[in-house]
Amino acid sequence: MIKNFKWLLLVSLTFVACSKSDDTTVVSNSSDGLPLTAGSADFSRYVSLGNSLTSGYSDSALFIEGQKGSYPAILAEQFALVGGGAFTIPFMNDNVGGLLLGGTQIQGPRLYFNGSAPVPVSGTPTTEITNHLTGPFNNLGIPGAKSFHLLASGYGNVAGVATGQANPYYVRFASSATSKVIDDATVQNPTFFSLWIGNNDVLAYAISGGTGTNQIGNLNPATYGPNDITDPGVFATVYNTLVTNLTANGAKGVIANIPDVTSVPFFTTVPTDPIPALPAASAGQLNALFGGINSALASFGLPARFVTLSTSQNNPLLIKDESLMNISSQITSALMAPPYNYQPATAGFIGSIYGQARHASKAPASRDYILLTAQTVIGTTQSGAPSPFNTVGVSYPMQDNTTLTATETAEVKTATTAYNNTIESLATSKGLAFMNANLFLTQVANGGITADGFTMTSTYVTGNAFSLDGVHPSPRGQALIANKFIEAINLKYGSNLKGVDIGKYRILFPASL
Repeated sequence: MIKNFKWLLLVSLTFVACSKSDDTTVVSNSSDGLPLTAGSADFSRYVSLGNSLTSGYSDSALFIEGQKGSYPAILAEQFALVGGGAFTIPFMNDNVGGLLLGGTQIQGPRLYFNGSAPVPVSGTPTTEITNHLTGPFNNLGIPGAKSFHLLASGYGNVAGVATGQANPYYVRFASSATSKVIDDATVQNPTFFSLWIGNNDVLAYAISGGTGTNQIGNLNPATYGPNDITDPGVFATVYNTLVTNLTANGAKGVIANIPDVTSVPFFTTVPTDPIPALPAASAGQLNALFGGINSALASFGLPARFVTLSTSQNNPLLIKDESLMNISSQITSALMAPPYNYQPATAGFIGSIYGQARHASKAPASRDYILLTAQTVIGTTQSGAPSPFNTVGVSYPMQDNTTLTATETAEVKTATTAYNNTIESLATSKGLAFMNANLFLTQVANGGITADGFTMTSTYVTGNAFSLDGVHPSPRGQALIANKFIEAINLKYGSNLKGVDIGKYRILFPASL
């Protein structure tokens, strides 16, 4: 009845730079002719703390050129012009990206765009995490780190990598097996710091499709799973501790808030309605089935879950929503009764797959987000499911790990708002510069930001701002982020740092570096 639809994400992509648009926000990096000054800030010992965004992670991996182009490295270059000191980075071994543990590859390699799609570069990672680097290091951006990990003793203990208690990136350069990231920062007695942490406290939940747990009310992060949302009270306590430690000796700094996860292309590239117009016979059979379930729902006073599928335009994806009342048993019973008279096994199967199924919504108030990684399963055949109930996204629901439903999105947004209230409040109370990354990346996602003749948007591959993993900045995106940090620093401390020319930075990394 239903053919496997081959849904192609990257159709007619070109590598042309976006042009300026009258409705974009313009960032000026032109010189004002005045001398460079540090203002009231002292950049002689600069330390950056954060996660993958801070490390220079790009294209699903960490590698040398990405680290060189990280926003802290760009900031350090500008700080050096007004008295800033050396800025050391725990470099990876290669530009392949990825990690080895005892000779076994555990991450990587990075992606590149081959003209049709993102694919892994050739080669094998050579960065062995047990080959320890001697610090201290100024860039303490650690891919995968959540806020509370920066205060965790043993986060750099290689023995904890297999159980998820330690971070393989931090293992490479932690000062000891029991050290804390915050201590490796403060031991350097920084005069200036940047802190951008907290994204992973919600992002891990979001990119898993909400498969974790919202830990609101649980004040013990030691009991959290890797994809859980951090309790806002825990976040507030942790963040206050981080800032208090960093400012204890009078250091000045800049802190950034958490962007809305739905502003990045990992969540916005795949539409909610990528299924092409259906053949009349297929649409008729599915509409009869879904219409019958809608009628049953109405009899219980419940809203409809399915739309009428079209034979002339694109159709929404069929998804599973675990927040819905499970009506599997009701569907099964109805299908075994007249006029359907299905065999119990068939009725039971249909009931099991449609009990929490519905069509995805693109309405702003109830928007579902389809993950970038879902593109590989849309339209494929579900193993073990009988025809015609086996086409993923059409007659077989997309599973939880492929979508961020409206309910899950609301949980992420609520936590993000709470985190950002904490961050901005501490920026004010501690007298620190504040970079509104949430506002900035929302502008990138909604019309774009124009700088140095280039418009940066969140369009996947061609938008200039994001790398091929759909989450982390491109080289040019890192440069723009650095400029936003500089704007915040100049505003707070009366410095006169100049932003970099973003046109001098790559849009994407090539296959060979």
